[in-house]
Amino acid sequence: MFKTLRYYWHAARGYRWKPWKSPYLHWRFETFLGKEAADMTAGKFFHLAWKYREHMERFVDWAAERRRIQRRRHV
Repeated sequence: MFKTLRYYWHAARGYRWKPWKSPYLHWRFETFLGKEAADMTAGKFFHLAWKYREHMERFVDWAAERRRIQRRRHV
């Protein structure tokens, strides 16, 4: 859960109170889901986030691992 919140905090910068309007998150959803993520609204955003929460959790785990690797290389 903490990793998901951390990813969200970085990904939704500038749109934290309205994540469905974030161009980056919109792009992520469209890349993953295709037409299902078109015309994003608040309800649709939360519906898709809940529906694909397991997939999103795996992605966030992968992103956290990549971040750890990058930090080890730069230290």
